[in-house]
Amino acid sequence: MGRHSKVDRPAPPRPDGRTSTGSHRAVGRTPRRRIAAWPIVCTVLVALLGMGWLGLSWADGVLASRAEAQASSCQEGDATLRVVVTPSAEQPVTAAAARWNEARTVVRAHCVHVEVEAMPSRRVLDALAGATNLDAIGGMPAGWLPESSWWISELTQNRPEMIASPAESVTSARGADYPFLGLSGEGIDVVQKHAMQSFRAFLLEPTQQADFAAAGIG
Repeated sequence: MGRHSKVDRPAPPRPDGRTSTGSHRAVGRTPRRRIAAWPIVCTVLVALLGMGWLGLSWADGVLASRAEAQASSCQEGDATLRVVVTPSAEQPVTAAAARWNEARTVVRAHCVHVEVEAMPSRRVLDALAGATNLDAIGGMPAGWLPESSWWISELTQNRPEMIASPAESVTSARGADYPFLGLSGEGIDVVQKHAMQSFRAFLLEPTQQADFAAAGIG
């Protein structure tokens, strides 16, 4: 009888699940997802920045509160603001000054006390323009409130260097515009100049305007 050929049998499967040709992927396992790190880092940075901003805001608030406390205590002392007014405006301006003084109003860290004196506009103009001596009006005032802008124009033409701030009307009646002028001269410092402007603004508030109206000039 002739020879028969040998039949090759397939190799039995290996216990570790590998075939002779390589490894296969595990069945039934879900691949683990990695969480990206950058969102966490960004969140932490935003939180830190927010805390820093809150800290700075708190510090600014503390400094502002301290500044207000120091100002309210008049740390630079007292200052006097002398104002001369036409007689028809004496009553409402004096009432306004009383409220201002009672509140111990602070300007540039000074408690400013307003003094009001009534004088005819002609006398004031003559003293300021040099026709008479300043002693005629008790010295150099920081502010002047005549009944008409005509007096301001006369002073501006004769002594422009005495104008510290432009005149502004604080009331009006019967053709009179009652301009309040800030003055500059010997003895008038920067605190008084600022205080004059603040007091002029104070006269424009409703309570003071009601006083002008009650006096028949508003």
